[in-house]
Amino acid sequence: MAIFAKRVVSLALFITALTTSSAALAHAHLKTHSPASDAEVSPAPQVITLDFSEGIEPNFSGIKVTGPEQVVVNVGKARRNAQDEKQLIVPVETALQPGRYLVEWHVVSVDGHKTKGDYQFTVK
Repeated sequence: MAIFAKRVVSLALFITALTTSSAALAHAHLKTHSPASDAEVSPAPQVITLDFSEGIEPNFSGIKVTGPEQVVVNVGKARRNAQDEKQLIVPVETALQPGRYLVEWHVVSVDGHKTKGDYQFTVK
């Protein structure tokens, strides 16, 4: 009977470890963003907003925006929405001219994991 109890306890500990480690291994994945991927927008955005699957650390997160002819666009400091720790807000400091833009983003989630990606949009 003691061997059976040890196996039950071991199994319970194993299941607990599996379920808690999956949360610890989560990453902040981009869920939505504005402007949207491949969107044609007018007027040009004055802010870029990125929504993630989990909370992010704004001091270790940001974006790079590249416009027509690979000109880098000046953007302000990335900040987290005060009401939503999953949302990163970045002001666009340069007026965007018509053309295609590439947004390259990188974030560190509140659990310390890094993720990155990119998408494009067009200003009419």
